[in-house]
Amino acid sequence: MWLKPEEVLLKNALKLWVTQKSSGYFVLQRRRGHGDSGGRCFTGRLVGALDTVLDSNARVTPFRILLQVPGSPIYSAIACGELLNGSEVYWAIATGATDEEINQHWEWLEQNLLHTLSVFDNKEDIVSFVKGKIKALIAEETSSKLAEQEENPEKFREALVKFETRFNFPEAEKLITYYSCCCWKGRVPRQGWLYLSINHLCFYSFFLGKELKLIIPWVDIQKLERTSNIFMTDIIRITTQSKERDFSMFLNIDEAFRIMEQLADVTLRRLLDDEIFELDPGLQDPTQITKRDLEARAQNEYFRAFFRLPKKERLHESLDCSLWTPFSRCHTAGRMYTSDSYVCFASKEDGCCNVLIPLLEVVTIEKMEDTSLLPNPIIISIKSKTAFQFIELKDRDTLVGNLLLRLKQVKANNPALRNSKDKDTQNSHSTCADYQFGSLGVAPSQSNGDGNDKNGRHRLNAEALSSTFHHSGMDGLDFRMSREQIKESLWNDHFSEYGRTVCMFRTEKIRKLVAMGIPESLRGKLWLLFSDAMTDLHSNPGYYENLVEVSMGMSCIATEEIERDLHRSLPEHPAFQNETGIAALRRVLTAYAHRNPKIGYCQSMNILTSVLLLYAKEEEAFWLLVAVCERMLPDYFNHRVIGAQVDQSVFEELIKEQLPELAEHMKDLSTLASVSLSWFLTLFLSIMPLESAVNVVDCFFFDGIKAIFQFGLAILEANAVELCSSKDDGHALMILSRFLDHVKNEESPLPLIGNQHAFFSDDLEPCPVTEITDLIRDSYEKFGDHSVEQIEHMRYKHRIRVLQNHEETTKQNVLRVVIPDVSVLPEDLEDLYDLFKREHLISCYWEWNSAVVIQRHDPSRPYAEQYRIDSQQFTNLFKLVSPWTCGEHTEAVAERMFRLLDTNMDSLIEFKGFAGCLDTMYNGEMNEKIKLLYKLHIPPALTENDRDSQSPLKTPLLSTSRPLVLGKSNGDTIDYQKQLKQMLKDIAKEKEAKAEKELPKMSQTPRN
Repeated sequence: MWLKPEEVLLKNALKLWVTQKSSGYFVLQRRRGHGDSGGRCFTGRLVGALDTVLDSNARVTPFRILLQVPGSPIYSAIACGELLNGSEVYWAIATGATDEEINQHWEWLEQNLLHTLSVFDNKEDIVSFVKGKIKALIAEETSSKLAEQEENPEKFREALVKFETRFNFPEAEKLITYYSCCCWKGRVPRQGWLYLSINHLCFYSFFLGKELKLIIPWVDIQKLERTSNIFMTDIIRITTQSKERDFSMFLNIDEAFRIMEQLADVTLRRLLDDEIFELDPGLQDPTQITKRDLEARAQNEYFRAFFRLPKKERLHESLDCSLWTPFSRCHTAGRMYTSDSYVCFASKEDGCCNVLIPLLEVVTIEKMEDTSLLPNPIIISIKSKTAFQFIELKDRDTLVGNLLLRLKQVKANNPALRNSKDKDTQNSHSTCADYQFGSLGVAPSQSNGDGNDKNGRHRLNAEALSSTFHHSGMDGLDFRMSREQIKESLWNDHFSEYGRTVCMFRTEKIRKLVAMGIPESLRGKLWLLFSDAMTDLHSNPGYYENLVEVSMGMSCIATEEIERDLHRSLPEHPAFQNETGIAALRRVLTAYAHRNPKIGYCQSMNILTSVLLLYAKEEEAFWLLVAVCERMLPDYFNHRVIGAQVDQSVFEELIKEQLPELAEHMKDLSTLASVSLSWFLTLFLSIMPLESAVNVVDCFFFDGIKAIFQFGLAILEANAVELCSSKDDGHALMILSRFLDHVKNEESPLPLIGNQHAFFSDDLEPCPVTEITDLIRDSYEKFGDHSVEQIEHMRYKHRIRVLQNHEETTKQNVLRVVIPDVSVLPEDLEDLYDLFKREHLISCYWEWNSAVVIQRHDPSRPYAEQYRIDSQQFTNLFKLVSPWTCGEHTEAVAERMFRLLDTNMDSLIEFKGFAGCLDTMYNGEMNEKIKLLYKLHIPPALTENDRDSQSPLKTPLLSTSRPLVLGKSNGDTIDYQKQLKQMLKDIAKEKEAKAEKELPKMSQTPRN
């Protein structure tokens, strides 16, 4: 354990202690008599006997670490294990009862302090720094023994008081947690305390008589990463627009970085990403955020990403357990996750076995008898007459009680379950086509698709389009069909052993079958199972049909875009060369745009939906589209496609990591990102032959976005040699396009449909054909080791950069619009924009009303109007930057100026108006300044409720209904507007006369 540094008098010390290690500034010693074998030393035996007979409170721990500053007379002697006569003072900083414990402290000192101390010139500074660091570690170690700092109210209250005193934030700025660490200032570390609040990262240090305060808003952070420098191997680096800050020497750097990452992500989403802000209830009230909530949020997001569940799912329990796996005839160790509507299992060995059990499928949850072979078992039975046995569950009674309550709630919320109960019990067939919900043959919709329209326009397709528009007479069709039959046989064998419902055991074996390509007859059904769109389909009977009836015929921007793209969706396929396929595509896209107006319609959704309609019934295709847009590719299909851009950044990082030579050759990976964006948005459907691309979609529905990442890497790796020899970006794009156009699927029974987006469909040079199954196999073997957790972690990191890039783009566009209209220097205008935006954000920090925040920041508005401020914010800025300050009347002038600029009367003004106002005050002509000043003294700037007691509108002579006309006591009137015009004319004449007088005179020299 760490000790509060205390002086140790070393006089004949080595008679009691043996030096085991000495490294620069530290000495590790062992007590004589401890660990000696055979009692070889009389002194050791004597010391050991003395320690044994002493009272337990007086006993000495057998190991200790001392602080020793080099250069003292005794330093070299101690290092050699000898002692000179005399007395020297060391500082004991750590003790240990075991060799392992003391070595952990020693390793920490070597990694975090040893290299740092060399930067100090003064030995006293070294001692002060180490003593301060050890004291901080003791304080933090005490706090970290608690599950949460909030559970230690005294410690947390003390830290909260210091935080409030040192940084003087409003009371609403809630402190989340704090850590002891060092902040590097150049090559010198400053020991202090790091405070993490809902909107800011703050650091305080008082070291060697110098105080250091840092305040970094989370919204200013452009990069947050763990890295190293020349002194430390593990530091947290925070990058803002102007500076980099390094923090190190955390007692638990993993926890600190995880909390910082979570806070930065939450704050940036809340303040800069309005689309996500509205969709995520957890972001609505940041005052409710705690350290425990952040950790639970991280677990919840990982859980949803791993099992690809809806955003509304909330993780309740996460327990170690074992699941009986009949295919291996043993219990498989793993972890059970329970949420509102699911029970899930993931094996500890990645890919060994995963299970997804919707509570909609569950019949009973029962406890079994507890035995030595089956400790704490429970049985979960599902409708397909299958049971899952879990054992080794802690607190089993509470778990079962909670699951039964949720099961009851799910059934109460889904009355369709009661209607289908009889059908489920009657169904005992084993063929795929006869299974109901959760099986491979989905029961037809209760509706026959007839709508109110007599011409049948709204009649839903009862079959997949590929079954209606099939091809015949193809060369080699018999061979391909035989391959399909072999695949179907393999899948049927797999179903009999691993299950055929949505609750099937998902193992490495099924992944290999998917990589080979799913048979055409099973593709749509398996997509429904893997994505769990089956659950949505079953729990929402009639939903899609009603949505079609409501949405069809409505006109909006989304429907116009849909109509424009309908005939661009797989135009080479016969299914979309007639009205049947086009009408189905129109209904699905329009219904989804009506269901989710935040997304509406996004380009590339038409291509994806057209392929879904080829393999699934119309209603099934709709729910598959819902699963892709809302669960499997979150934030992809929205106004700014933030999710797709984040994954492009992740993809760039993976290229640097997995293909370093290619990354080195292509210095700017943004070129590849511009190409790969369509890979991710359309799942390769728009840039590869259809019969090959559907195999990639198979992998996507089974493995999620991970499959797209690894397949993209496999494509780049297959072309790495040519790409490294490419002359320019255009040449690189040609290489990739040519390669992708020649990825074939020789086993597919589909006709060879060319890719309309390929650049080289008629290239004269022969290009080698690549088999899609070989490419997919390579992607799994070479790049399949990235876990969902790693991908989610990278997404956190790159989301910060993507959002900040959007902010920078907005800023540059605003400046480009405003610069031509003002005389302010561009660099000054940029600083003014930063002030304007900061004032907006400060108000957002402590206002939790989402409607107010969203009203002020709307990315869908023109760039110059995205950020807007209210009257109080304008007043604050006016006092700071305006040249027209007039003591106690400044606020009244600012309020009048705000009312003058607020032309649309919405109590908000944008940056363009603010900049134009300041430009007039600083750089305007005299007549412009007088005109502005005059307007401040008449309505609408002037009101009867004006705070200025000198307001003329407070007299009964003025009427606000006709603000530009002043009535006099004798009945005459004065028109302010005429007076203003006359005043400006007089000023203009005066200026012209002055200009005429100042004209240069010609020099007239008299003739001689």
